[in-house]
Amino acid sequence: MSQAANDKPPPSFEAALAELESIVQGMETGKLSLEESLAAYQRGAILLKHCQGALAAAEQKIQVLEAGQLQDLPRAGN
Repeated sequence: MSQAANDKPPPSFEAALAELESIVQGMETGKLSLEESLAAYQRGAILLKHCQGALAAAEQKIQVLEAGQLQDLPRAGN
């Protein structure tokens, strides 16, 4: 994988998660060289940061919805 491709963010949260899982599986085999392991770790860190950012953004959207849109429905007869 080239350095430019290694720094490119994934197209979606799901793609990032799938690539991260693939990296973890590859590293767990113990068959990567030291250089390959370092490159995989670096890519994994980029993917992890991307996923954390996507989750934080989703959490923020949920909080906005809960504050402004989601409210208990009035009960019938009250």
